[in-house]
Amino acid sequence: MSSRPEPHVVAAAFVALAVFIGTWALLHVGFYRHKQVLDTPVYQRYGDAIAHGQVPYRDFALEYPPGALPMFALPGLAEQGHGQDVTAGFRHLFETLMWFCGAIALLGMAAVLRVSGASRAHVWSALLFAALAPLALGSVLLSRYDLWPTALVVASLAALVAGRLRLGGGVLGAAITAKLFPAVLVPLAVAFAWRRQGRREAVICLATICAVVAVVFAPFVALSPAGVWHSLTDQLTRPLQIESLGAALLIAAHHVWGHPVTMETSHGSQNLAGHAAHELAFASTVLQVLALIAIWTIFARSRATPAQLLSASAASLVAFIALGKVLSPQFLIWLVPVVPLVRGRTGLRASALLGVALVLTQIWFPFRYSDYATHFQPTASWLVLARDLTLVVLLVALMAPRHTRATRPAHL
Repeated sequence: MSSRPEPHVVAAAFVALAVFIGTWALLHVGFYRHKQVLDTPVYQRYGDAIAHGQVPYRDFALEYPPGALPMFALPGLAEQGHGQDVTAGFRHLFETLMWFCGAIALLGMAAVLRVSGASRAHVWSALLFAALAPLALGSVLLSRYDLWPTALVVASLAALVAGRLRLGGGVLGAAITAKLFPAVLVPLAVAFAWRRQGRREAVICLATICAVVAVVFAPFVALSPAGVWHSLTDQLTRPLQIESLGAALLIAAHHVWGHPVTMETSHGSQNLAGHAAHELAFASTVLQVLALIAIWTIFARSRATPAQLLSASAASLVAFIALGKVLSPQFLIWLVPVVPLVRGRTGLRASALLGVALVLTQIWFPFRYSDYATHFQPTASWLVLARDLTLVVLLVALMAPRHTRATRPAHL
């Protein structure tokens, strides 16, 4: 295949970037400005601490992996805040960084679509879907840093499908250091490398991922092993968050049968407390792990083509989100540039379902979040359940058998 970009891919990428500029601007006007739930004040506190010479994890608690620090430090160095308020300068620079991450994700999508031989219609529809998706999800994109690890995930996929397996592994390792969720793609990347170039290349790919993660974490582990450990365990031991599928089912039972539910705030989120919530959190985790193992196994036993890698990657991310015990609105950002990469009718159905999930999320978040979190307001409760079930249907659509013959790996 020629290394020169196809003219229609270049044109689609430029149009998508222009549309993305427009959608980003629209997020700052009208109803998008109302009742925003912001994380940027938290980010500014991190940025201010770094600007004053404090060391993350040692001198102040940080709930995110160290690869997230540039998104807090750069705006913090530009303008320091005061108290709980986020300054205009910090917010503007942070949003600018997020826009660039979104633009990188779009360009990464274009690269994936070109290398994987996507049709003209697929190229245009996928890129325009991702460029317009911010309007469907809403203002949460402006105050969450999730576009940063998402851009790295797409860049990793672009390198992998282009045959740059070690580069893809390295970028995937960087994505894991920014936010832990890309770790669900590691088995797919290793299996893909094994099928494409054999066991030795797979081992090198895995070693590259681990090396990047180690290099980024090592300085902070050396300075404060307890601080880094607390950051990781705090995320991994979170209770049943109220937006997760398990919590939505419990709240639905509350409305229909009067099942008692109790909300408590911990780990930076609102969660359900009690025995039933604890059991559902455990069941959700087990189901999530089983679904991921199934996706990885199916992929490892397939021909492991680039198209199958993209489909399995989308399915893994959806499984992690839909079946987990924590489901925040910003998690859907991870899916926006990945699900549209799935080709064929499966990809069209998946993108349509993702679009529905985005809109259902915005209808209640942030506008009805307070009513849902504190009073389990019925309308918001049913909207959350509908969104969560839509994600489950999306997972089923991505995992549904295709009319392609699977073969056993030649090198396994």
